[in-house]
Amino acid sequence: MSRPLPPLNALRAFEAAARLGSVSRAAAELHVTHGAVSRHVRSLEDALGRPLFVREGRGLALTADGVRLRDVAGDAFSTLQAGWTALQRERHPSAFVLGCPGSLLARWVIPRLAPLATDLPQLKLHLSAQESGFDAALTGLDAALLLGEAPWPAGWDVHTLAPERIGPVLSPRYAHAARLRDAPASALAGEAVLHTTSRPQAWPRWFASQELDAGTLQTGAAFDHLTYLLEAAVAGLGVAIAPQELVQADLDSGRLLAPWGFVDTGGEWALCAVRGSQDPRIAALAAWLRTTLA
Repeated sequence: MSRPLPPLNALRAFEAAARLGSVSRAAAELHVTHGAVSRHVRSLEDALGRPLFVREGRGLALTADGVRLRDVAGDAFSTLQAGWTALQRERHPSAFVLGCPGSLLARWVIPRLAPLATDLPQLKLHLSAQESGFDAALTGLDAALLLGEAPWPAGWDVHTLAPERIGPVLSPRYAHAARLRDAPASALAGEAVLHTTSRPQAWPRWFASQELDAGTLQTGAAFDHLTYLLEAAVAGLGVAIAPQELVQADLDSGRLLAPWGFVDTGGEWALCAVRGSQDPRIAALAAWLRTTLA
């Protein structure tokens, strides 16, 4: 006959104290008294016949047994929380909060919202523009759509969607367009190119891909965001560099030209979520994005 599990309240109290490194903080998180947490921990130690904590200065340190129990209890409660959240969402569907940089939102996501709604009608999407990057916890988001490259934060599940490809683009209205459109890539060495402060490596990487000396690169006007950079290029103010997918509509319409094509950066389009999330909408959205980008 198998031995019964210890009371879940005792395991919950121990897990919180072990994770937070403090009985007082565990009590505050669980909205119980300091004494209640201490009693729960002591009951586990009595049942096990070995200590789970030892005093270390003014604080507590886990014993080897305490570390083992912390790990298994933490995993178990995370699994329970994820499963319960998934069940709640199935019963009470809520908006799916997707974060993405403003340039991706404006130039790629918004133009595709109609087919996305048709293909995934169950996905009630709430879009959140993120210009300052994403924290490791993806606070307030169900997922993030971004362009990036490994290494990714350790706490993320990353669904890679497509390789990132970048290239120079310019408007037919640009003063030097007639000369540049049929010129070799080396002609850009004499141009003061437009760039963004958020991706200073984009131009040097492209120059290297063309076996050009990045030391000959001359930078012109700088913009905080890619959206502004591309609007400047469309207005004929200079040569910009951008991901292919974000300018494809402009290329198709003739508003922009890409005389030298696009090259892989080693980066990726990715849909990222906090590790362990069991929201089925993430996999569905990743599949749709992967197909659409292809």
